Amino acid sequence: MDEDKKKLWKKAIKWPLYSVAILPVLITGAYLLNQYEEVKIYNLISFTLAAILILLWENLTNDLYDAETGIDEFKFHSIVNLVKNKNIISFIAYTSLVIGLLIILIISVSTSINIFILVAACCFLGYLYQGPPFRLGYQGLGEPLCWLAFGPFAYSAVLIALNPSNIYFKDIPWKVSLLLGSGPSLATTLVLFCSHFHQISEDKKHGKNSPLVRLGAKKGSQFVPWIIFTIYIFQLFTIVYGFIPVFCILYLLSFPQAKRLINLLKSSYAKPSAIKNCKFIAIKFQTLNGIGLITGLIFNYLLNK
Repeated sequence: MDEDKKKLWKKAIKWPLYSVAILPVLITGAYLLNQYEEVKIYNLISFTLAAILILLWENLTNDLYDAETGIDEFKFHSIVNLVKNKNIISFIAYTSLVIGLLIILIISVSTSINIFILVAACCFLGYLYQGPPFRLGYQGLGEPLCWLAFGPFAYSAVLIALNPSNIYFKDIPWKVSLLLGSGPSLATTLVLFCSHFHQISEDKKHGKNSPLVRLGAKKGSQFVPWIIFTIYIFQLFTIVYGFIPVFCILYLLSFPQAKRLINLLKSSYAKPSAIKNCKFIAIKFQTLNGIGLITGLIFNYLLNK
């Protein structure tokens, strides 16, 4: 395989993106460890594997659905353009989904059926994003769907699955999931938002009215600092409120990447080639933000122990 092909495959796999699937499990695990001094470790490992498989389905089918609309015609690192066999991609995608959901079902049978219902809801929200006939991402609703799926629904499911005291068997922990997951899921939504900066003209041409198509690159770039500010202020609120320990201020580990992202978009919002990788800066921000929360929670647990 030549060097150019390797680079295309590296872009297609987008392995850093899988942090958005892993972090909700790890953040929740760290929170429960801090609260109850233990966590269901086998469920944590199983849920992480299932989350990766389900996100693989999401990413592969998104490429398939985009190929149907022609929006990825010149996206050479699209899986569809690299493999050139939609049947194989579809088989791998739905096999990943089935295995992922089967793992979740096994966890649910031993814990609570609500876990499976919540994860299935996440998958449905993911399908609504790109899947026909809905394609709500083309109506500018991708970001709200992303926040819901990776926020209250995902965090509620993981809270039930990993909780050692089994206190969420009957009632879905919406309040806890909102306090714990709203900030990190908004950081995940920021990744999706930033992924469209370099392709506004292509999205507009193919009728994909993403928020950036509606706002334009300049207003969109001015919106990013407010998203980051909202994430930080909300997470600070959860510390002041006493929901998470003060050590979780380590979420500010993400600040250098936040500053980098804001400065890049401010100076180069009108240059698609210069900002084509801004989503990877957003991923680094999202990942470091989550790592900071996890580190703070675990440090507090060790200190109290």
